[in-house]
Parts: sequence; structure tokens; C-alpha cells
Amino acid sequence: MITLRYAAGSDVGRVRQGNEDAGYAGARLLAVADGMGGHVGGEVASSAAIAAVAYLDHECPSELGAAAEAGIRKANQRLRELVEQDPSLSGMGTTLTLMLWDGPRVALAHIGDSRAYLLRNGDLYQITYDHTLVQTLLDDGRITAEEAARHPHRSILLQVLDGGDNTDPDLSLRDAEVGDRYLLCSDGLSGVVEAERLRHVLAEVDDLGEVTRQLIDLACEAGGPDNITCVVAEVVEGAPTDTPVVVGSAIPS
Repeated sequence: MITLRYAAGSDVGRVRQGNEDAGYAGARLLAVADGMGGHVGGEVASSAAIAAVAYLDHECPSELGAAAEAGIRKANQRLRELVEQDPSLSGMGTTLTLMLWDGPRVALAHIGDSRAYLLRNGDLYQITYDHTLVQTLLDDGRITAEEAARHPHRSILLQVLDGGDNTDPDLSLRDAEVGDRYLLCSDGLSGVVEAERLRHVLAEVDDLGEVTRQLIDLACEAGGPDNITCVVAEVVEGAPTDTPVVVGSAIPS
């Protein structure tokens, strides 16, 4: 039997006053959301998105991809309802990256610029696409990767969950292997810590709780300009033993 062992961590960073990130790690579901729209709005958006998809951790759908997409759309609908109830939240939004598991099969659903990475046989692969203006410029060959890393508009998102009608998440199905490690994170980590340093920690540190602590420390040492959230998981053989973990704004107040 293939299952996951996992850990999650979140930190406000060195600059922000509140945490607008949220994360979830469970035996079947991994998810990270990075909220925006002001301190209160961002917290509401990310925590609502994570709460809206948490049910996926307890279901066994026949169609993983359809279930993951339904989770994204449920989160978007929840944001719409919240804005209708409280118009002062208008303009809030959140990224959402989630992975839904059924043994070795994995569905990946993603919108925004939070990221998912796969470490396999010592090599690190980014398995999500950044829905940002800078990524578009990079794709078009108008800027280099080095210029993208320090571009003044690198935080401009082209797609988020905001309760609107134009939600178009990226969806894919993947096969997992025993020994794979996965990292889901907000751009408070990926935006300031180089991929090689991420790879090194994922590959060399055995304890997953320590992995999350070291990754957060690296982001803080790099200035911690944004909230930092990471969810890490390793594919192992055996029955699930861990209880779900929620972090950041998803922690019930």
C-alpha cells in the first residue's frame, strides 16, 4: 500500500504584520493558498479556500482529476459567497495549489503563483506553471530567467481565485513512486530561495518537520519579505498514520 508521510509549516516572515497564507497536509490531500486583498481579505480568502477543499482528504472519488477541479471551483464559489455576504471583502483573492492522492495516482490542480515541486532520484522539478505577467514575458523570450527573478512586476498575477466567472485552473494527472518527495509552497519561499537550495534540503534532511523548519529559516534569512508556507510529503509504503495538519490562516481562531 502506498501512502504519504507529511509535514507543514507557515511563518509570517520578517516584514508582514499578518499571515495571509494557509496550508493543509493530510493522507490524501496537500494544499497551499496565498491570499491577497489586504490583511483581512487575504486571510479570509486563503483560509476559506483551504476549508473549502479539506473535504477531499476524506473522499475516494473515481475520477481524481474531476474531483480536484471540483475542489477548486468549490473554493471559488465560497469566495463569491463571502463577498456577497460582506461587500467590504470585494477584491480579495487567493492562489490555490492542491494535490489529491489515490495510492500511486495523483491529481494536481493549480491557479496562481504558489508552486509544487517534485524531488525524484535527487533531481528537483517544478511541476506547476506560474500564472504571472513575468512568466508570460519569460515564455515570449522578452526577458531572461535572471531578469525574471528580480523583475519589479514579478508579483502581478494573471489568474487567481476571486469568486469570479473566469476560473481556469491547470489540471494534470501524475504517477507517484515510493521515495518521491513533494513540496507545495507560497512564493514567500520560492521567490527568495533558489531551487538548488530547495533541492538540497529536500534531498538531504530526513525528518519532514525539520525540512519545513529549514526551508522557512532559509526564506527568513533571505529577508522574509512575504509570508512563508510550505507543505512537504514523501511517498512511502504502509498505511496512513499521521493526522491532518493545518497551518497559517487556516488554523481555527
